[in-house]
Amino acid sequence: MLLKLCVLILYFGLLFYIGLWSSRKVKNIKDYYVGGKRLGYWVVAFSTRATGESAWLLLGLTGLGAVVGISALWVVLGEVLGVGIAWFFMADRFKKFSDHFSSITVPDYLVSRFKSKTHILRGLASLILSIFIIIYVSAQIDATGSAFEAFMDWNYFTGALVGFSIVLLYTIFGGFIAVAWSDLLQGVLMFLGLVSLPIIALFFLNNSDPLWSTLKIIDPTLVSIWGPGGFSSINIATIIGYAFIGLGFLGSPQVFVRFMSIKNSREIKKGRWVAIIFTLITDTSAVFIGILARYFFTDTGVDVVSVLGNNGQNSLIMLVQHTLPLLFVGIYMAVVLAAIMSTVDSLLVVASSAIVRDIYQKIIHPEISINELTKLSRIVTFSISLLALVVAMIVAISTPERTIFWFVIFGFHGIAASFCPTIILSLFWKNFTEKGAIASMIVGFFSIPIFKFLVPNLDTIGIYFDKTAELLPSFILGLLTGYLVSKIYPDKKLTCEFEALLKTVENQ
Repeated sequence: MLLKLCVLILYFGLLFYIGLWSSRKVKNIKDYYVGGKRLGYWVVAFSTRATGESAWLLLGLTGLGAVVGISALWVVLGEVLGVGIAWFFMADRFKKFSDHFSSITVPDYLVSRFKSKTHILRGLASLILSIFIIIYVSAQIDATGSAFEAFMDWNYFTGALVGFSIVLLYTIFGGFIAVAWSDLLQGVLMFLGLVSLPIIALFFLNNSDPLWSTLKIIDPTLVSIWGPGGFSSINIATIIGYAFIGLGFLGSPQVFVRFMSIKNSREIKKGRWVAIIFTLITDTSAVFIGILARYFFTDTGVDVVSVLGNNGQNSLIMLVQHTLPLLFVGIYMAVVLAAIMSTVDSLLVVASSAIVRDIYQKIIHPEISINELTKLSRIVTFSISLLALVVAMIVAISTPERTIFWFVIFGFHGIAASFCPTIILSLFWKNFTEKGAIASMIVGFFSIPIFKFLVPNLDTIGIYFDKTAELLPSFILGLLTGYLVSKIYPDKKLTCEFEALLKTVENQ
């Protein structure tokens, strides 16, 4: 216990140092929210991936690999495609557009893109961001409590409070600069931890019980790419749900604000390969960690949940404890916390910017000074995180059967469905209008709870929507709504202005 605690103290000490170092570089609101737009590709690439993955990767995806086997690789395919499309086709244009408008938040960009004359779009975007980020952060706090409980034998609530306090402190002091540089550290830890664990575990395999044949004995569906039951309509729906998780990278503000922060287009071209390789290797490793946990800890007819936890989410923790010395158990605890904290810190900064920059400065109090604004940013960051902590505690008490995978995914999907269709259309369709954007965001926002909680209960078709998950239908509805409303209420002047904007940025 003492050794593990020492490792964690060292890790937290590094984070505090980054926070203090970064705080000296925060001179204004632009520094606090986008790092002054001067970050290099290594920092941004690792930051986007560390933010995009979270506890979902180390606890959720490993657990999914344990439960369904190699069919979880459809998630990997979806993530790689989503990250690739975002970096190759969207990042550069978004960077140029946001720089042209001098935007430092995603609502900033949207308001400038549509030449908005009211506060409706800015207020709506900020409200949606705040709601789903609180849910998303609460899921990460929940994962922190579970990690401390499993690794350190701490009380769940104590672990959640400790992890929450650490990430809050360095985020408040250092803002986006602290977030980006700490994410680089945490991304490296995640990469090394995920890649090395399955390699180490392979040395513990019993040569007399080959991996693949043993898995077939435990459960033949573990080695089927189609999942339990083989090729069927239900499994196709499940695979679609897995593969389209990657849609969430096509415009989510916590990811796209990184593209604002990078120095220039040249850095984007370098960073895209780092991001894609990181995603491919870490996600594949996570799936195989779950598969190996199934090999080591379960047998034919054994209930997976009873051994590996809800949705198999203790797979990584148990495999670490089984294969590694005590010192490395502490290191892997730091790896899990890195995944969680790298997402929480980013989300807190994005939510804070939505309230401070987009609501308070732009709508309520435009004449506020820069110094006052920076102070307010730290207060709001604290307030949002406290609210998320309360939500996490309520969910933990009221829903003990919850799984980290789907808790995190719900928050992620809410942000994605609300923003991704709007961001895509705003970048590539000249006829997209402000009314279309507002309608798209509203439909995306309300579609998530509808497809999560109501539609799956319908007779006959409900099961298919349950397996597909809520993001894909919500995304499609948001996209169609934005298109149809823009067709019904066109804005020829805005179309001409977009064409001029496109010519301007393409010549840069």
